[in-house]
Amino acid sequence: MTSISMIEAAAARLKGHARLTPMLSSPFLDEIAGRRVFVKAECLQHTGSFKFRGGWSAVSALPHEARARGVIAYSSGNHAQGVAAAAKAHKAPAVIVMPADAPQLKIQNTRDLGAEVVQYDRAGGESREAVGARQAGERGLALIKPYDEPLVIAGQGTCGLEIAEQAAAEGITRADILVNCGGGGLSSGIALALEARAPDLRVRPVEPEGFDDVTRSLAAGEIRQNPGQSGSICDAILTPQPGEITFPILSRLCGPGLVITEEEALRAMALAFLRLKIVLEPGGAASLAAALFHPDKIGGEAVIAVATGGNVDAALFQEALARYA
Repeated sequence: MTSISMIEAAAARLKGHARLTPMLSSPFLDEIAGRRVFVKAECLQHTGSFKFRGGWSAVSALPHEARARGVIAYSSGNHAQGVAAAAKAHKAPAVIVMPADAPQLKIQNTRDLGAEVVQYDRAGGESREAVGARQAGERGLALIKPYDEPLVIAGQGTCGLEIAEQAAAEGITRADILVNCGGGGLSSGIALALEARAPDLRVRPVEPEGFDDVTRSLAAGEIRQNPGQSGSICDAILTPQPGEITFPILSRLCGPGLVITEEEALRAMALAFLRLKIVLEPGGAASLAAALFHPDKIGGEAVIAVATGGNVDAALFQEALARYA
């Protein structure tokens, strides 16, 4: 199980490799939200998302012999790129299982990082877990899961260590930390880090409408599934259900989930570009959308939104700007 000592060890392995991402603010966003809003810009991390942290944490911890045989991961795009980049840096072969309907930008980026991409039919109900397990067994590859893996959670938790320090520097002692949530790897990792370093900062998972399995699971006290696996522009945070490892952490440490619409995500993308000059994908902008458009559901004088990724197709980004800029 992931612990603060594992997160600190991951931070040591990531030192000099991951970027210390900034925490940005704008008075224009503060006015919309009615409180101070800070954006932890993980879209500026290597490969365009926080997933580089978990990928590096897991790959760098593998024994040399296992790395030499290669790694495999399944992902709609951001974990794919994080693992591929880490594997390339460690001179390890990488195979990534990706849905055929994943954004083409993410598929091409993963290939450009040197990974072999194996596609599967997500829309038709094919299981990425089954494809990944079969490939791992047949080819002797080390499987690096996107969220239900202690070393990945530890890597994502390094973002929480940074948030604790950056919040203290801004004089923030009590606030909600809004985290875009799929399977819960980042949310649980940040929550574990904050429990140790800044216990008055509370993680709140954020999800898109129709794929709010974590929000419903937290309310029910047990894991709930989504009825479908695709069909939202917030592809980066679509998972069937919370992780078996992550959900107990989320249940113990997180506040209630927040749910946003696709329109709110697109509007947040436009505002992030106009006011902060950063590019976010829809799933990466969900936390900012919650901060701006659901202020009545958030407590405290300040809120920190973790902008998890910026790997957006140009056409969708242009659509957001055309509609809301």
